[in-house]
Amino acid sequence: MKRSNCWEYKKCGRQPGGAHVDDLGICPATKEERLDGIHGGFNGGRACWALAGTLCQGEVQGTFAQKYKNCEMCDFFQTVREEEFPKFMLSATLLGMLQ
Repeated sequence: MKRSNCWEYKKCGRQPGGAHVDDLGICPATKEERLDGIHGGFNGGRACWALAGTLCQGEVQGTFAQKYKNCEMCDFFQTVREEEFPKFMLSATLLGMLQ
């Protein structure tokens, strides 16, 4: 079963060629190759909460530490966690992959 990436699920328009690239830029989740395949996603598309600069509630977010509390409440985060249980990768593991 195909899993949605965050930009597909949230329809943010920050993917390459998306409607909001000119005003908000391309989302780092669409380009982060080190997370490619995590939770069945493309690049960082199913691990966006571990990446700085993603879009949430219409605003570009900061670092992991600054945004994670919001991410935990996000419907996409909760969907991925449920879909991937019990193989959901913890944020510490994802952050380690980015170092």
